[in-house]
Amino acid sequence: MATAEDCRNALEAFAAQIAANSDQVKRKLTFERRLACDITDLGIAFHGRFHEGRLGGITEGDDPGAEIRMTVASDDLVALINNELDFGKAFASGRVKIKASIMDLLKLKGML
Repeated sequence: MATAEDCRNALEAFAAQIAANSDQVKRKLTFERRLACDITDLGIAFHGRFHEGRLGGITEGDDPGAEIRMTVASDDLVALINNELDFGKAFASGRVKIKASIMDLLKLKGML
């Protein structure tokens, strides 16, 4: 089982991937959204904010008002970010759950 620090590092790596492709991501992410990520097996959450094609402000704790909420086990989160787990298959099988508008879901899928 991945640790809370592994999950934080995975989310930071996700943010770095987005930042590395900032111009491309900006075209896909023409929105300002807050993201909350619930790590089911650790009983913790992280949250951050998509802003101007970047994901930043990743902090431990919940954001009840987040427009995008991802629920995932720690190992699955790390595997998703490391491209070891396909987002579409994980979503279809229920290993990753996303609560968001359909447009936000499609934009998020394009980034993973």
